[in-house]
Amino acid sequence: MYRPPSGSQHELRHGDQRVVVTEVGAGLRSYMAGSRPVIDGYAETERCTGARGHTMIPWPNRVKAGKYSWQGVNEQLDLTEPAFGGAIHGLTRWASWELLEREADQASFGHVLYACPGWSWVLDCRIDYQLGHNGLSVTTTATNIGDGACPYGTGAHPYLSVGTGTIDAAQAHVPGSIYLPVDDVGIPTGREAVAGTHYDLRTEQLLGGRKIDVTYTELERGADGRARVTISSQAGRSVTLWADAAYPYLEIFTGDTLPQPGRRRTGLGVEPMTCAPNAFNSGEGLITLEPGQSHRASWGIEPGA
Repeated sequence: MYRPPSGSQHELRHGDQRVVVTEVGAGLRSYMAGSRPVIDGYAETERCTGARGHTMIPWPNRVKAGKYSWQGVNEQLDLTEPAFGGAIHGLTRWASWELLEREADQASFGHVLYACPGWSWVLDCRIDYQLGHNGLSVTTTATNIGDGACPYGTGAHPYLSVGTGTIDAAQAHVPGSIYLPVDDVGIPTGREAVAGTHYDLRTEQLLGGRKIDVTYTELERGADGRARVTISSQAGRSVTLWADAAYPYLEIFTGDTLPQPGRRRTGLGVEPMTCAPNAFNSGEGLITLEPGQSHRASWGIEPGA
């Protein structure tokens, strides 16, 4: 019996909004508002590329050389990014997730992450999708159900779209005043102010040919505690991604280095993250989950006009 590359497909609807979440990774494959794509996703017949719509657990972004030390024990993760010699985007995004609850406009998925090479703990993971009048909200919860404290981080990886073909013609607003410059394998080397650089998008500006693949922090937030990234088109379309206070970091990725030439710069990667890249080594933003402790983080997308 035929099964799609990303497993079972779960469609949520609210008004003219339609979201498809996949069994593999409990990933966000598609989001439409009427006839407009809200994200740059992928087809049911395709394998996900570029981490489109994936949630990353138990770390987002990269771990340098896949190595880290935790409470005096050295760990070695499988190298899932051979070109850079590192481990990228966690351990759960290619796993099969169980559908826990389902209604017309919401669904919940669960997965238990057991110990594996480089990871010695057990996490009970849950992702809740809720589609409503204001758009989509996604909540990630992880509970340490092992017998020792573990390092933890999470992130998400949607690519926003306003139907401009490439993002060059889109305008973007990113509320970060600090960015993290990286070395040639994508690992942060410090902190720099965005002022005076092409990374400064604190006021809405045309993306044009800017190439961006860095993390922003020191995020300006609204009265509701949410940081917001917005892209818009000259035709008046806009899409906003919001992230609650559990996400102090946002990776912005213009997609120039994607291995599929036809998918480069077709959407703006906006990745809310609870910690910085390589946090398993640097400790920046890294969470310690004690046995029985849970962590919860929420982000969402507002489809705009």
